[in-house]
Amino acid sequence: MVPEDRVAESKARLVEAGVEYCFAAWVDIHGRPKAKMVPIDLFGNLARGSEMYTVQAFDGMGQLGPQAPDQAVLPDLDTLTVCPWNHRYAWMTGDLYWKGEPYEYCSRTILKNTIRQAADKGFAMNLGIEPEFYILRPGQNGNRSEPFHAADKGPSWAYDVESTLDAMPLLDQLRRCLDELEWEVGSFDHEGGHSQFEFDFTYTDVLQMCDRFALLRLLIKEVAKQHGAFATFMPKPFANDFRSGAHFNMSLADATSGKNLMRDEADPRGIGFSQIAYQFIAGLLDHASAIAAVSAPTVNSYKGLIPSGVDPSGLIRDISWAPVYVAYGDNNRALMLRLPHSRDCVENRVPDISMNPYWTAAIHLSAGIDGIERKLDPGPPQNANLYEMTPKQLAEAGVDLLPRTLAQALVAFEKDPITERTFGPGPKNEYLALKTHEWEKYHAEISDWEWERYANFF
Repeated sequence: MVPEDRVAESKARLVEAGVEYCFAAWVDIHGRPKAKMVPIDLFGNLARGSEMYTVQAFDGMGQLGPQAPDQAVLPDLDTLTVCPWNHRYAWMTGDLYWKGEPYEYCSRTILKNTIRQAADKGFAMNLGIEPEFYILRPGQNGNRSEPFHAADKGPSWAYDVESTLDAMPLLDQLRRCLDELEWEVGSFDHEGGHSQFEFDFTYTDVLQMCDRFALLRLLIKEVAKQHGAFATFMPKPFANDFRSGAHFNMSLADATSGKNLMRDEADPRGIGFSQIAYQFIAGLLDHASAIAAVSAPTVNSYKGLIPSGVDPSGLIRDISWAPVYVAYGDNNRALMLRLPHSRDCVENRVPDISMNPYWTAAIHLSAGIDGIERKLDPGPPQNANLYEMTPKQLAEAGVDLLPRTLAQALVAFEKDPITERTFGPGPKNEYLALKTHEWEKYHAEISDWEWERYANFF
């Protein structure tokens, strides 16, 4: 139970800040936050777990029947935050409990279990996420959407100063919100897509980063609405534009001292990484396809995992440096895993902005620790431009492709023992069933491309 004096202190702080409503949010299997609004006068009840939910009514949240007891949410007061876009509201992240025990389908509980297992082996993980997203206006004249600023058209605007300034009313508010949260924004920029942006803020421990990411997507959407726009976290909203990634930057640390374990200047590969880091990398590579099923979780995700984009005019070589190869390299962006020169971490470029951060972090940590326990070796780094290599050359180099579709990724997810070890049999099977159904619904649709290609072809 939360100490009563801490509950009272937290409530007083919220009242002083002008908060009128609070919610303790849990996330569903998709990573979307759910909560009940509770007036500030009843904050004490909320902090003690007063709010109950029938979570089995949601996708992938368990097979309990309508007669089963409800689940309670116990908020984590360490995550208590006044919402910076509107100080009338306060946010807490919560854990689901059922019959007094942690609920096995709770995403945050799954990650906490994985963190605990890693700590028992002497390891902790820090995480930084690089969120990319589009800010768009509602479409006109039959268009689905329009750029946030009318001038944001034409060639790639990556890092473009003028188009960044055009969007500054919104970007400045986002930055101020993140500063209010004390997340230490390092920089933000206009990404390669039209009206696509990225905010980079400091890394932290893996659980706190996932809590932040769940709040961040809500924050971005709410700020966008205040500017007559909307944010989309669809991984690949446009066929002829960039995907929106959420690259995972992971570093292992000693669970007791917090010392970073990724570096070793005596590295025989000459990159400066430690043997533990390479074993962690090898674990990620060994479970790459199962990881993809979670970190690129939608049908649409795999339309972004291509080496270059295609539009009606043909191949655009510079549209994407998306990861398509199960390999690691020294600063090589063509690969699943990159060892960046500027950070003591390994970057997985596969995760996209639509993923559930808790599930994605859990399978990364579990797979990496598996590599350490089995003393796996990832082999030499791939430092060539693999986009230019033939299938034969890739095979000779021992480089496999990541799944090309959600269906392929789900086959790997079902077969890989790391998934049941990480998520448990119930959540694993729920996810598999849910995503298989998603694929089958998509596969049954007849697209405009198919009609135009085949209607009069034969």
